[in-house]
Amino acid sequence: MCGIIGMVGARDVVPFLLDGLKRMEYRGYDSAGIAVRREREGSFEFSRRRAKGKIAALQNVIADAPVKGQIGIGHIRWATHGEPTEENAHPHNAQQVSVVHNGIIENWQPLKQELLNKGYAFQSQTDTEIIAKLIQHKLDQGLDAFHAFQESIKRLDGAYAIAVMIDDAPDTIFAARAGSPLVVGRGDNEMYVGSDALALALVTDKVQYLEEGDYAIITQQDIAIYDQSDSPVSRAVVETGLSADDTDKGGFPHFMLKEIHEQPTVIRTLIERYIDKSQYCVKPLPLSFDPNTIERMAFVACGTAYHAGLLGKYWMESLANLPVDVDIASEYRYRDLIQPKQGVFVAFSQSGETADTLAALRRAKSENQHIVSVVNVESSSMARESTDRLPTCAGAEIGVASTKAFIAQCVVALCLAIYVGRQRGTMDAATEHDIVTALLALPNQIENSIHHIEPIQQIAYAMAPANDVLFLGRGRHYPIALEAALKLKEISYIHAEGYAAGEMKHGAIALIDGHVPVVCLCPSDNLLEKSLSNMQEVMARKAQVVLVAEESVCQSNKTAHHIIIPSVHPVIAPILSVVPMQLLAYYTALALGKDVDQPRNLAKSVTVE
Repeated sequence: MCGIIGMVGARDVVPFLLDGLKRMEYRGYDSAGIAVRREREGSFEFSRRRAKGKIAALQNVIADAPVKGQIGIGHIRWATHGEPTEENAHPHNAQQVSVVHNGIIENWQPLKQELLNKGYAFQSQTDTEIIAKLIQHKLDQGLDAFHAFQESIKRLDGAYAIAVMIDDAPDTIFAARAGSPLVVGRGDNEMYVGSDALALALVTDKVQYLEEGDYAIITQQDIAIYDQSDSPVSRAVVETGLSADDTDKGGFPHFMLKEIHEQPTVIRTLIERYIDKSQYCVKPLPLSFDPNTIERMAFVACGTAYHAGLLGKYWMESLANLPVDVDIASEYRYRDLIQPKQGVFVAFSQSGETADTLAALRRAKSENQHIVSVVNVESSSMARESTDRLPTCAGAEIGVASTKAFIAQCVVALCLAIYVGRQRGTMDAATEHDIVTALLALPNQIENSIHHIEPIQQIAYAMAPANDVLFLGRGRHYPIALEAALKLKEISYIHAEGYAAGEMKHGAIALIDGHVPVVCLCPSDNLLEKSLSNMQEVMARKAQVVLVAEESVCQSNKTAHHIIIPSVHPVIAPILSVVPMQLLAYYTALALGKDVDQPRNLAKSVTVE
């Protein structure tokens, strides 16, 4: 959500700024802009270019009015305060200040009124502009650039990551973070700042992650970092291993399709990390708690990651006999919780920076819960603040609608449930052997399903005209129904809902008629007959049914459409079933001509509340 980029160097920074912004497009945005500082007639001035819409629009603006400079900042904005217009696009300027900002300044209204009372005028509807005017006010009071910046950020409440240029420090970018992620990068005689390491991948893989409350002074020669008590601190230089190839589509038309095809490779990577293939068991996990002493677990996440947590609940309770509460992070952090004395809080997040999940984690930590993060970015805030970390090893995921990150979270959740079950003595070695054997076969089965897309494409074109779509699943397939519905609505903009199949007749059945496609997930498990009965209830009301089941089940149940899934161990089946649902959403969105990788109004990583 939003993205910051900045550079101080000895060369023109504009090409770097534009490249960095393009690498952050996956975060979601609706306007873009840059500001560079250049020397003119013995003094410095800001040159700013902004545009509503995509970065291509900004490039057109720059082509019409070229600009160059050796220091600059850039931004893609996802609108919070104020509509997505050029006037509200970042950077925002005051007389001697230019600012880009991610997050939300919660006390912006009283600060704005205070500045209005002092005679400062505003040109935008944003909370960001008050940062520029606040720093300008400090400069007008006689403070130098460093102290004007330092004093101003102490006045800000809320979540923010900011990068600032100030005339009095012509070779410096000032940066700070509180609640929103920010990294600084080191190059050869040039330094960088960005919202994530991926934005800097073209120029450096050596970054430092700013901790909560840190601020940095970035010059061409060095980066000085201070903590929230204004003390100089050293943050580890991390080699990210990222490169320009991590934002390449690899010959696929969309990142989402590429990432669906990468899922077998991701699972194989996880198998190498978590599975002892010679013993057909889960390797000992790096957990610092005793599974035999805990009373219950909490799985907490947002969006797609929440569905992975919900599936993990089914596994943990059935395999480890351990009760699990699953919470949406934004609800968890504000509920009146009764925390167990031996509680384990497990956060699921692709980015490790999701604002609500991070806030929930910090609450759980303050209440003496043991913290585990299932996270893709091992250097993220969530990973750093957790007691234990279980990496999902999915690699960079660029498509806004998560696919391979979801499957990776599911595989790790399953390994966690198996391990805890063995430690608690609720699952024997033979059961573990059977599940692991099925998991080892899963990459090849997913590859086969990905290459049999013709039926899915036909169903997608038939589904595209629908206004509403329902997905039904029971047991472990209920979270898959939720995830399938989310994927469809995210990228096709068709209203879709996932339901526990048995709950359908308690309300949702009123929506069903001959114009509503209903996708029925019917794996061959102990609930198959009940799932098929629910499907018959839907068919009796003339719905356009899509049956997702093994071949024998599809042959014996004649429906309008069907998607055949291979026979697989019922514990593993949900991971296999979600893949055709991802492809169904993809091809439906494609049939409707939607922007698959950057759907409207959505951000990849939601770093504001």
